Amino acid sequence: MESVLSDKELILLSQPTMKRGLKNRHLQMIALGGAIGTGLFYGSTSTIALAGPSVMLAYLMGGVVIFFIMRMLGEMAVDEPVSGSFSYYAAKYWGRFPGFLSGWNYWFNYVLVSMAELTAVGIYMNFWFPDLPQWLSALVCLVSITALNLVNVKAYGEAEFWMALIKIAAIVSMILLGLGLLFTSGQPFPENLSNLWSNGGFLPHGVWGLLEATAVVMFSFGGIELIGITAGEAEDPDRTIPRAINQVIWRILIFYVGTMAVLMALWPWDQVGTQASPFVQIFENVGVPAAAHILNFVVLTAAVSVYNSAIYSNSRMLYGLAKEGEAPAFFLKLSAHGVPVRGILVSSGITLIVVALNYFLAGHIFLYLMMIATCAAVISWVTICVTHLLFRRRCAAEGRATKFRSPLYPWTNVLSLVFLAGVIFFMAQVPDMQLAVLFLPAWLLVLFVGYRCRRRQG
Repeated sequence: MESVLSDKELILLSQPTMKRGLKNRHLQMIALGGAIGTGLFYGSTSTIALAGPSVMLAYLMGGVVIFFIMRMLGEMAVDEPVSGSFSYYAAKYWGRFPGFLSGWNYWFNYVLVSMAELTAVGIYMNFWFPDLPQWLSALVCLVSITALNLVNVKAYGEAEFWMALIKIAAIVSMILLGLGLLFTSGQPFPENLSNLWSNGGFLPHGVWGLLEATAVVMFSFGGIELIGITAGEAEDPDRTIPRAINQVIWRILIFYVGTMAVLMALWPWDQVGTQASPFVQIFENVGVPAAAHILNFVVLTAAVSVYNSAIYSNSRMLYGLAKEGEAPAFFLKLSAHGVPVRGILVSSGITLIVVALNYFLAGHIFLYLMMIATCAAVISWVTICVTHLLFRRRCAAEGRATKFRSPLYPWTNVLSLVFLAGVIFFMAQVPDMQLAVLFLPAWLLVLFVGYRCRRRQG
């Protein structure tokens, strides 16, 4: 009897496949660039206010948990390197609804992040050109980055490599200049570091303040899971993905904990960022007259970098969802260079529409949507932890060993899940984030309704 192929199967058989064009140096910078955004350059002031000098511990604890989660994702990605990443693994090892939920949740999260970053581009450009319409800056960025992503995956990787390099250079310069200020101040050790324990002590707001800060700093790590999305297009994923993930932890220690240590040692914690960004303070204190201009260039680069990665990851997630039947087969179409053109154009187009709405309407709706997006990161991480538990259980049942094993399984899974539950609890204690916690069950309900509608259509 002759079999009848579905539309999805016909499309997959009649077109090119995705190209493995991301080299090791691309993956290294994508992994690091995903964890370094405007939150570190500007947002660190709010976390310092919550925890004081102990904010270093907040970044350290959060970084360790994120490393565990990345090792879980890495084990699955090396075992089966596919586009769609943890959405594919959730569907395969947990069930269709978890796969649907994790994929669309991640896509929607990055749509909102894209809107925020495009809005930020307009604000940063106004620093130099006050009369330039913000919508025009956002439009130029959107068109340019979308066009870049349409070329091939290597074009995305190359652009992300250089933009991440700019962010890293800024942080390394800040740390070195800060250390120079500390050890040429004329004060002997340990007086030159006394700000770390003066002004109320290392824990000025106690352990409670530290835990509240930890909940907030976790969102600085949002996007680091992008390394799993690249698995389907990475050259030699067995080698490059483990290398990129294993280097995440020491980079977090250097760039996040090192930055906070220098800032806390230079000034009393309650004076950091009160006049300007902490980074501007350091550059100005060493006599760099263009400090504000340098930082503006760096944060502009960071915003464009995040938007670049958002367009890349969203298009691959739509492609992965379509392969699983959780998105229309329309998104399966690839260009001759193996690029999911339709996913790129749709994700980019939706971003443009909402940026336009944000321009014409009051900004409150946009802010509420962004609060939902903050919880989306936690949903993604919880999905990875649970899926990995089920993945390892399946491997054990099949008597199959994996190549890149997550350490201390299953205890790191349990620890990470407890930690993420604590993040939600302490988010509810921070006034600016309470609304996000209230939106969380509503957002999960929306995803469930969307899943049921998709099942009826299928």
